[in-house]
Amino acid sequence: MLKALDHLEEWLIAFLMGAATLIIFVAVMHRYASGVPFLYESMRVFHFSWAQELCIYMFVWMAKFGAAYGVRTGIHVGVDVVINRLSAPWRNKFIIFGLLAGALFTGTIGSLGAHFVYEMAGTDQTSSDMEVPMWIVYLAIPCGSYLMCFRFLQVCWTFVRTGELPHHDHGHVEGLAEDAADPQRKAQDINWFEMADNLHPKDVGQTQGDGEKRP
Repeated sequence: MLKALDHLEEWLIAFLMGAATLIIFVAVMHRYASGVPFLYESMRVFHFSWAQELCIYMFVWMAKFGAAYGVRTGIHVGVDVVINRLSAPWRNKFIIFGLLAGALFTGTIGSLGAHFVYEMAGTDQTSSDMEVPMWIVYLAIPCGSYLMCFRFLQVCWTFVRTGELPHHDHGHVEGLAEDAADPQRKAQDINWFEMADNLHPKDVGQTQGDGEKRP
């Protein structure tokens, strides 16, 4: 069930991003093609006045679900210098407190957003260009916030059980995890300025795993 939710989340984000980019590209090309005399008659039958509004709404939905995806994968920026200096028991307590605080905040926003959408559904408010009911547009708030709340609770539960937090490997590329010369050798995420103790950067001249020194 969780795997299906993960895939649905990823597919939705990818679809919204790709579709919005394509719509913007077509709208811009249509705008400039309409200025070409011999193309004007062909272009005038198409209307893209709705494109900007639709893309804005698509990016709003993408941002809300993308925030939940960020919690699940650990790509949100966090300032944890002080927390990493604490002893393990205190550090764990602060991490759990932070995750539960995030769940409480997003759950509250989701509940307030759901009430707002419910009230708006009883009105006749529509968007200016597409004339879409506005409650559909604002439905991104409760849906995205509740999903983000669930992700906070999911990460918290995993941390309590295993002591591990999601970590984003910025050097990993899907499908390129294996070395061409040695299929058993996994690609390594090497950060030359990695902070070993989360406070001080490594010596860039130290010996790396392959025996070479970085100048």
